[in-house]
Amino acid sequence: MTPEQLADAIVAALGDAVAAGEVAVAVPPEVRVERPRSKEHGDWSTNVALQLAKQAGVPPRELAGRLADRLSAVPGVAAVEVAGPGFLNITLDAASAGELARTIVTAGDRYGHNQSLAGHTINLEFVSANPTGPLHVGHTRWAALGDALRRLLLASGADVTAEHYINDAGAQMEKFAASILARARGQQVPEGGYPGEYVTDLAKQLLTERPDLLELSEEEALRIARDRGYSLQLAHIQDTLERFHVRFDVWFSEKTLHDGGHVTAAVERLRQQGHVFDADGAVWLRTTDFGDDKDRVLIRANGEPTYFAADAAYYLSKKDRGFTEKVYMLGADHHGYVSRLKAIAACAGDEPDRNIEVLIGQLISIAGERMGKRRGNAIFLTDLLEWIGSDPLRYSLARFPADSPLDLDGEQLRRRSNDNPVFYVQYAHARTCNVSRLAREDGVHPQEGFDPALLQHETESLLLAALGDFPRVVAQAAELREPHRVARYLEGLAGRFHKWYDECRVRPTAGETDVTDLHRTRLWLNDATRQVLANGLDLLGVTAPERM
Repeated sequence: MTPEQLADAIVAALGDAVAAGEVAVAVPPEVRVERPRSKEHGDWSTNVALQLAKQAGVPPRELAGRLADRLSAVPGVAAVEVAGPGFLNITLDAASAGELARTIVTAGDRYGHNQSLAGHTINLEFVSANPTGPLHVGHTRWAALGDALRRLLLASGADVTAEHYINDAGAQMEKFAASILARARGQQVPEGGYPGEYVTDLAKQLLTERPDLLELSEEEALRIARDRGYSLQLAHIQDTLERFHVRFDVWFSEKTLHDGGHVTAAVERLRQQGHVFDADGAVWLRTTDFGDDKDRVLIRANGEPTYFAADAAYYLSKKDRGFTEKVYMLGADHHGYVSRLKAIAACAGDEPDRNIEVLIGQLISIAGERMGKRRGNAIFLTDLLEWIGSDPLRYSLARFPADSPLDLDGEQLRRRSNDNPVFYVQYAHARTCNVSRLAREDGVHPQEGFDPALLQHETESLLLAALGDFPRVVAQAAELREPHRVARYLEGLAGRFHKWYDECRVRPTAGETDVTDLHRTRLWLNDATRQVLANGLDLLGVTAPERM
């Protein structure tokens, strides 16, 4: 019996109690079952009696008792206990619990997927690096977390579009072009420019493509440096993210907002909403009406739009494209953007608490040093991929909450030992593959027999309990935007598998001559564990190796 099937049985028992006149409540379409902290409290627990007691007009324990009587008669339920103020602790019989192994293997890579976020249409924006240099270590964290969140949202039934906002308009692009041209001339980059070695490489490539570059007018040379430098750098960013197994559905150009007149149109739309005013020759948005610390300039007195005006146009673009929920994943230096973006949503007629969500990530450092493209000493994602590799990097970034500062120990992440979490989990998967391979060589074929009632060893009960919890973990990680919950779950599951492996034999021992249903059923359990480990790693964008 899966947790979903048990939850359905509870709803049915409640409906039967209402039909029999034992209780008067509106039967909820679904209830939640959770894993008790202690195995002594059963396999699953629900607080449905506590939730409905007031509506029913009876004490929670009394309502729980009425439900317990009906649940005890459900096939596969071994015992139901009323605990505490009105919790129902439910113990499944061995056969019902063990049936989960076959359910998981049958479901395959769909196990863990759920519909908790069905009906949600989400635009998920992350990374959004300026195309003025390679992705650095700061972008790396959001790339790993953002893509893991994309996978989790999809697995939970949401309609998700992953979007990269290309900041290809404004002064930084002019400084980028001037930096490339200066290097092409053998000069120092201008103040505020980009001094990295990659700029010199871009200049060399540009000179190879355009030997006449230095003979052109300043205006034409800068245009070529800007356009070609942008094209090359954006392609490099896209290629790097592909190597990091990060996928975007949309690459949205800021420049198109300006060139298409969308920024000007956005200002007028907001004016029609009644939140735009003119003062000191400039055009302002009255964001203080919605909690911002000060009103924001949209159009400067010289007629130039601000970055904030582009942000407003971009938000309206997302709204016009049908995204009712917009999730922004921003870096630690963007705290001030939270109130501004929520104010834009409110001024656009949306509900800030429902239509927009801003996630702020904390700093990531190596040897305590913050990195930045303009300092010329950045550690880039390409460096990290060559040094550490995609799997250890993605897993280590995903296993911590985004709002916690993080120091990377590259050598630790490269280590192939059990104190390296990614190795520990991947090794568990490889071990399940090895068990399956060797068991089949010994004549253990799962399709020839399956008796879930035989899975009675304590380690088997604990392993099945962990496997059954996977869909809940996925749904909760998606809802709370916390991929680290999946990583920590996988580590716990790997620990239970290793313990089970030490205690229970899947293959016949040297003294055994016959393959029994116990061997076959345990192979089902082994293969179910392999499937969940693979599914969980995939949600984090990490491979599940078959040999290590």
